[in-house]
Amino acid sequence: MTQIIAIDGPAGSGKSTVARAVATALGWSFLDTGAMYRAVTAEVLRRGIEPADADAVARVAAEASISTLPRVTINGVDVEETIRSEPVNVAVSTVSANPAVRRAMVTRQRAWAAAQPTGTVVEGRDIATVVFPDARLKVYLTASLDERARRRGDEGVSSVTRRDSADRERVASPLRQASDAVVIDTTDLSIDQVVEEIVKWLKTPN
Repeated sequence: MTQIIAIDGPAGSGKSTVARAVATALGWSFLDTGAMYRAVTAEVLRRGIEPADADAVARVAAEASISTLPRVTINGVDVEETIRSEPVNVAVSTVSANPAVRRAMVTRQRAWAAAQPTGTVVEGRDIATVVFPDARLKVYLTASLDERARRRGDEGVSSVTRRDSADRERVASPLRQASDAVVIDTTDLSIDQVVEEIVKWLKTPN
């Protein structure tokens, strides 16, 4: 059975960077679930679909072919740069709050993890609470608002705050800290320090 490290946390907490580095350190696979939702959002916008059109957006998610490695693609189109654009930043909260979209993505995420030969590191906002509640190790990353906004670059404090509210208040799979998650404040830590902490916890007997 595939071992899973589930890493959750708000925008700018370092999830993607840390998860990728942990996977490299362990020789495991890595899945950026946030990129999946952003890819769907990019495709929705490309087609001129209103992000609030729940049924139309759900159809895009259900029918799409998505890959996150080595670059993010949807239906064979490279959207690695597009998914970090301001239009996607604004619309992704609406798309990712769509229950049908979340169901489609969770199904894909579980199937992907099950197909990995050894272990996998998965990051997102509902990984430890919804997608993989039985993960070998659950980690919740956090950081100060100013530091998270700095890391998000062009998004700024207002954009990160808006995303925080949308993630925590949505009905479908809201952002929550799992009760048994290891909490790591990354504000003043280097990537290597965070990775070292996570690997240490992985090796700690339950």
